[in-house]
Amino acid sequence: MFSSSTKACTDAEGRFFIDRPGTYFGPILDYLRSGQVPTQHIPEVYREAQFYEIQPLVKLLEDMPQIFGEQVARKQFLLRVPGYSENLELLLRLARAEAVALRYSSVVVCVVRTEEEAARCAQPLCSLEARKMPVVKFGPWKVGPEIKDLLYCVEMDIKAQGYQVSCGRYYLDHAFRAKQQQEEIATKKLRLTKPSKSAALHIDLCKATSPADALQYLLQFARKPVEAESVEGVVRILLEHYYKENDPSVRLKIASLLGLLSKTAGFSPDCIIDDAINILQNEKSHQVLAQLLDTLLAIGTKLPENQAIQTRLVDVACKHLTDTSHGVRNKCLQLLGNLGSLEKSITKDTEGLTARDVQKIIGDYFSDQDPRVRTAAIKAMLQLHERGLKLHQTIYNQACKLLSDDYEQVRSAAVQLIWVISQLYPESIVPIPSSNEEIRLVDDAFGKICHMVSDGSWVVRVQAAKLLGSMEQVSSHFLEQTLDKKLMSDLRRKRTAHERAKELYSSGEFSSGRKWGDDAPKEEIDTGAVNLIESGACGAFVHGLEDEMYEVRIAAVEALCMLAQSSPSFAEKCLDFLVDMFNDEIEEVRLQSIHTMRKISNNITLREDQLDTVLAVLEDSSRDIREALHELLCCTNVSTKEGIHLALVELLKNLTKYPTDRDSIWKCLKFLGSRHPTLVLPLVPELLSTHPFFDTAEPDMDDPAYIAVLVLIFNAAKTCPTMPALFSDHTFRHYAYLRDSLSHLVPALRLPGRKLVSPAVSPNITPHEDPSQQFLQQSLERVYSLQHLDPQGAQELLEFTIRDLQRLGELQSELAGVADFSAAYLRCQLLLIKALQEKLWNVAAPLYLKQSDLASAAAKQIMEETYKMEFMYSGVDNKQVVIIHHMRLQAKALQLIVTARTTRGVDPLFGMCEKFLQEVDFFQRCFIADLPHLQDSFVDKLLDLMPRLMTSKPAEVVKILQTMLRQSTFLHLPLPEQIHKASATIIEPAGESDNPLRFTSGLVVALDVDATLEHVQDPQNTVKIQVLYPDGQAQMIHPKPADFRNPGPGRHRLITQVYLSHTAWTEPCQVEVRLLLAYNSSARIPKSPWMESGEVSPQVETSIEGTIPFSKPVKVYIMPKPARR
Repeated sequence: MFSSSTKACTDAEGRFFIDRPGTYFGPILDYLRSGQVPTQHIPEVYREAQFYEIQPLVKLLEDMPQIFGEQVARKQFLLRVPGYSENLELLLRLARAEAVALRYSSVVVCVVRTEEEAARCAQPLCSLEARKMPVVKFGPWKVGPEIKDLLYCVEMDIKAQGYQVSCGRYYLDHAFRAKQQQEEIATKKLRLTKPSKSAALHIDLCKATSPADALQYLLQFARKPVEAESVEGVVRILLEHYYKENDPSVRLKIASLLGLLSKTAGFSPDCIIDDAINILQNEKSHQVLAQLLDTLLAIGTKLPENQAIQTRLVDVACKHLTDTSHGVRNKCLQLLGNLGSLEKSITKDTEGLTARDVQKIIGDYFSDQDPRVRTAAIKAMLQLHERGLKLHQTIYNQACKLLSDDYEQVRSAAVQLIWVISQLYPESIVPIPSSNEEIRLVDDAFGKICHMVSDGSWVVRVQAAKLLGSMEQVSSHFLEQTLDKKLMSDLRRKRTAHERAKELYSSGEFSSGRKWGDDAPKEEIDTGAVNLIESGACGAFVHGLEDEMYEVRIAAVEALCMLAQSSPSFAEKCLDFLVDMFNDEIEEVRLQSIHTMRKISNNITLREDQLDTVLAVLEDSSRDIREALHELLCCTNVSTKEGIHLALVELLKNLTKYPTDRDSIWKCLKFLGSRHPTLVLPLVPELLSTHPFFDTAEPDMDDPAYIAVLVLIFNAAKTCPTMPALFSDHTFRHYAYLRDSLSHLVPALRLPGRKLVSPAVSPNITPHEDPSQQFLQQSLERVYSLQHLDPQGAQELLEFTIRDLQRLGELQSELAGVADFSAAYLRCQLLLIKALQEKLWNVAAPLYLKQSDLASAAAKQIMEETYKMEFMYSGVDNKQVVIIHHMRLQAKALQLIVTARTTRGVDPLFGMCEKFLQEVDFFQRCFIADLPHLQDSFVDKLLDLMPRLMTSKPAEVVKILQTMLRQSTFLHLPLPEQIHKASATIIEPAGESDNPLRFTSGLVVALDVDATLEHVQDPQNTVKIQVLYPDGQAQMIHPKPADFRNPGPGRHRLITQVYLSHTAWTEPCQVEVRLLLAYNSSARIPKSPWMESGEVSPQVETSIEGTIPFSKPVKVYIMPKPARR
């Protein structure tokens, strides 16, 4: 400063005179004394340092965010906007000119980023200029600041010149917006916004004084979401700092952030691909190289159609395959696997050559020295297959060599690759090593995968066992060798579990049961008689089923099931092995074995010894195991009458030991009798204890065991007409009682001399038609003539029919779902007729309140019934869904009519009418294919009058709706083949127990819940538990997916705990527990081209959620204990 003659002034005594205020001279003096950098009033100190020309301090302050953001970064920021200074000066000049007569002015600022936006804003700008509105336009520009950042800079520059600024969005008038199809124009007033993400990140990275600080800022930035409009700026800032950064850990984090940003909205891959490839060439760190390759992979997957970029990325991967780091080679192979198959050439020959080259490049790394690279190479080859490229058969030999690799990851991937090639070339012929024989490739692959069932790693064994189940093209003799017990590993016969147990039982030499030479070979085998496939492949399933890891045993059981389903002969051979698995020590294995047996039950018939082993599982303490076994017996074929008798005896023992299994056992005996009528017939006298000459005592009908015997006999008698002749008189009486009380277990029988089933329901019924089904159809046809009856007669007919259908559902379990579904539909129609009675709608206003309550309650109940019909019944197809939604639309119309009659004023009705008409339009679009079947219906008449309704006043709309509701016809309800109603039975807690559940007051108490679910679709997402407290509060609990078991088809078991939490109780009370079925109204709406186009109106009710009770409530008595103090 003193070297400049303009600033250095001296007085008469030669002292220097500095004409500056001394307010901010203190920080400067501190810096000159001790080098302390100021931390407060940075802009003011910066101006003083510039005046004094203290360059070291000026540079230090310029690197601080307060100065860098305004003086350095902001200048570079605005240099990218052409004509910024001129437009800012024009803005101030217009503002001053308009403020001559007023103390303020208003100027419209139009900011356009691209040429397209400028063209779109041309007409609005002309319109504003025609109205003498002052307008200043900024832009367009190619790259650089965002619109929000530019407006922020304009506002700050105006404030810097002493003006006060208030900002807000400027909206064009309605007429112009309608003309522009309601497009949002980027014409705005100035508004104050926060700096963009890119500017904030730039400032944070500039503040970092060490790599640790920069890494911390990057980690904080990664936790926050990035707006779409800021992605490009953030990428640019990250690339700039990547070039400057020397620390590998920071560069690694920047490369990771670039990969994350490539997956966000607003990211443009074209702006980063060149930079990413360039920095890849100069990078020395292996970790950063691997991360950059991963980023390139993410970018390449976003550009599947850009062949030029795909080729560049593949070239980059091939170039870095020679890197010494296994991580870099892994990423290169992964990139080749994901992008290599997308290369396309002009000719087919060239295309095939390119694909084979990629496979050859990847195949060369099957023999890499690093096992991780070998694994990555196999997975890359599998990725090529998943993306549609057919692998070459020559890879098979390479994959077979990898089966003997030292690392389990390599062997596991190799097993998967061998399976893939065996599915691609099953009939190809391959030579057998060290032999002149040849074999089919699928058979050879099957033998090699079987050999891996004896692998040292349990992970490989599980995968090999799972893959065996899907190899259905294997020759039958190879398939049967997997169950061969004679040829095993080490050419030694392996004894079965039964043989080992018998020998241990008979030997008493040691307490452990072991003997000298116990592991010696039992049989010598001629080595010349060994089959073509390796010895480890023989008995592969025996190895798998006796593996020490239960995961392997489960996989082997599942594989046996899949192969047995496709081969009845193999199913018979593997039956003994599956039966042996019923004695496994792990419950999950036993359960899976039972499920497997049930799936193949149509192809097998159980012998007595096998049945004895199966029935022994009934002693299991697990209820899931017992119920699964009951389901198995329902569909099992038994060979002899002794087997039927044995099954009955064991089931009755089960009933005595576990009374809670009663319903499951009765159901099991029902199917067991219906499947074996000829085997049950010779057992009837013994089971009923009848005597040819003497009368026997009548058994007790309250005995569950006697009812179980009758269920077996009556179901067998359905297809055995000679069996009723063996019944005694009390058996006929008991049949009549059980037929009425347990109709779902006892079928209708034609008993001689007894009119238990009337054969004359209709003279037109043929002997092959079911009378119950005929009665159901006739009842519905009789109801369809409602329009010809007076309202009173129509109501009586509907009430009688509903009562008949409910009774039919109680008597016929097979028709219960259809009967209940039809009764619910008729109940909705009955409620609608009652609500629309003429005499109730013509009463005076004071008397109308009662009728309004009746109509509102009817509309609400119809809505509830339609939701039950739609979501509580499985097997409902689209035809029934249309009828349900039509009935729901009528209920909504009724609600609108009632609201209009009870609401004063017109304004509230406008929105309700508009919403209802939108719902009608939504109904038309969703079910447009079914509209021809709805002729003369309420919706059909409504759609004809839609143009008139759209322009009518609310009062007229309501009047039209009321007329059409009365005139609409009764729609026929088409019945599907099978409908099942969802139901639930709470087993535990039993309810009304004398033993209260005690707990400490103020704490939570665990309540065990055990329930059986029937015909519930997706119970993991729909079933909830509701707890009602005495004070009226309700608690909703969503069980975990692991709480649900699947013992059989159409059945689920819920076993969970509910924690009751409430305020401190002082008195004993009862809480109510019930199961609810949650629903979402958008789940059953069919897809249509209109819905796919994204035009669904957000105001239309398409996602109503609710719950439906589908179990009887159970009351639990809870008694609190006072807390100890």
